[in-house]
Amino acid sequence: MKFSTSKTELQKAFQKLSKATPTRSTLPILGCVLIESSDDKTTLRATDLELTIESEISVSLEDAGSVALPLKQLFDITNELPETRITISVDDRNKVEMKTDTGLYDFMGKPADEFPATPEIDTTRELSVAAETLKSIIDATLFAVSKDDLKPALTGVLFRFGPKSLTAVSTDGHRLVRHERKDFKSDNFTGDIIAPRKFLSYLSTQLSTGDITILAGENHLTAKIGQDTIITRTLGERFPDYESVIPGDNENTLKTEKDVILGAIRRVSIFSNRSTRQVALNLSSGKCLITTEDPEMSSKAQEELPAEYDGDDIVIGYNSEYLKDVINHISGKTVFIRLNTPISAALFSSEVDEDSVDNLMLLMPIRLND
Repeated sequence: MKFSTSKTELQKAFQKLSKATPTRSTLPILGCVLIESSDDKTTLRATDLELTIESEISVSLEDAGSVALPLKQLFDITNELPETRITISVDDRNKVEMKTDTGLYDFMGKPADEFPATPEIDTTRELSVAAETLKSIIDATLFAVSKDDLKPALTGVLFRFGPKSLTAVSTDGHRLVRHERKDFKSDNFTGDIIAPRKFLSYLSTQLSTGDITILAGENHLTAKIGQDTIITRTLGERFPDYESVIPGDNENTLKTEKDVILGAIRRVSIFSNRSTRQVALNLSSGKCLITTEDPEMSSKAQEELPAEYDGDDIVIGYNSEYLKDVINHISGKTVFIRLNTPISAALFSSEVDEDSVDNLMLLMPIRLND
């Protein structure tokens, strides 16, 4: 195999592919990128067996062929090179010669047949989604996805496709996000898909404008963005009944400015207990206080907020990191919180939702120290 291309072309491809390369693996071949060159095209592929990224690049081809090359080594050298033309040659023993205008680098590759095959995809459904819409959905839900692998269904985002709507839901057991889009048509496809966190996190960095194609199979999802193809296993688990945990009787309401309450939480939480990160909302008709106390360090703090509160007096505790996360993901300048009791979930939203978009977040309280 022998081809030449620009340093920038290779560098951009390696940067994308590195996201699908495991940092640690018992299979050394997964640390490689598979390069396949033919008269039709040249593709680069990397995988961690869960996520597969394939990118097509423009080259001047002399000899077709395929080889698996160490991705980190290639990524590091292309990062260090100035803009130059790079020629990669591979002989029948997988010995690699990488030549630039000023340098020559020799290293060993591995046989292409040792690299895992592309997953066989049973494509039964094809969807076209606006990149901006998909990115906004991912950014609104991904922060609440669980990192606990013992609950596989919660390590992804549920996409529930209706005839004229799309609902995305994520939860880690402490927070829950339900993001509904009423401006979405799924071309008569209805059903549920749970997309893994890593796949969505990567997509979010690649989406900009235009439409992207999503292919949904029985066990895999495929996204096509320009010259790139991203494949992931779907999470074949049953997602919890999220509607049953969203309360319908939260009649105490708090309205305040987003920046004001976020700033207060950040300052007060500096004095909270390092392990619990506990802060409390102390709400009454005359006052809205954010407080914390850490008996171990003999520290405490409180701030009073300018806010509108309507309801019974209540003191409710939260993990400040979760509380900041939820409020930070509210669009607009005003935060609207609906509460019931100190031990029941509160609902967070904008005061006024965007047209065709309903974004609702739920946060569970924590028990306050006596």
